[in-house]
Amino acid sequence: MFRKTFFLTLILALFLAACGAAAPAPQAPAATGISLIDGLDRVVKLSAPAQSIISIAPSNTEILFALGAGEQVIGRDTLSDFPPQAASVQDVGSMYEALNTELLISLKPDLILAAEINSPEQVKALQDAGLTVFYLENPTTLEELYQNLNVVAKLTGREQESAALIESLQARVKAVDEKIAPISSRFSVFYELDATDPAKPYTAGKGTFISLLIERAGGTNIAGDMEGYPQISLEQVVAADPQFIILGDAAYGVTPESIAARPGWESLSAVKNGQVFAFDDNLVSRPSPRLVDGLEALAKLLRPELFK
Repeated sequence: MFRKTFFLTLILALFLAACGAAAPAPQAPAATGISLIDGLDRVVKLSAPAQSIISIAPSNTEILFALGAGEQVIGRDTLSDFPPQAASVQDVGSMYEALNTELLISLKPDLILAAEINSPEQVKALQDAGLTVFYLENPTTLEELYQNLNVVAKLTGREQESAALIESLQARVKAVDEKIAPISSRFSVFYELDATDPAKPYTAGKGTFISLLIERAGGTNIAGDMEGYPQISLEQVVAADPQFIILGDAAYGVTPESIAARPGWESLSAVKNGQVFAFDDNLVSRPSPRLVDGLEALAKLLRPELFK
């Protein structure tokens, strides 16, 4: 009995030793990195989340700060004026002018974050200079905005912050939706973008975030059947007789009084009922988390009784 037990033990020990010898050696961890396709269908690769970022679009600057990546931003375009902390970041010039490539190179960024306000030619020039550029395509829905936040979070190592931010934004949008959904009637709205030519002011039509947010806030955009950012004649506005006029160009000196002075506009329902309002156009024109601020502001203008 002893001998049998001894031999069984010996065989088991030899088997375990053989298994141990055959076990593969521990493998070195695979190299990590980031590889994403941008809005120009380019594969953009980073060896690690970017720590030195230049934003050349105001919407991207707002996204970066909203994700808590403001400390990683080393440069921003001239029009990036929000949040206030962005003012302390190096101004690299306007995207409407030739980019100062030498300055951008001297800052040694890990990443330049562009948007649709930047031209593909600008992106190519920066890429040809050896800089890593990610072109963030404009979202067309709030859901696509959330996707953009996740993309920038991956590029900057801010995934946890992105999840919390998106959850907060979704909750705020849901709160507006729940108040607006039961309402069957809608107010007609004219949104003015630019009245440099008062006879044919620019407005926002189909496919724009401005129109989408007006509809979601419980309004009907009188230019909702027009594409993009068209000009609309005074006669067209008079014929539509909007119940609300929202002045996205108020920052340029347009006032309810100047609106009422336009030929035929004194008879508009919005003018007669005092429903002409100045509005911060940045809230609805920049595809950043502040679009939700814009939705809330529009809903409160159109349905103040629901938000007391």
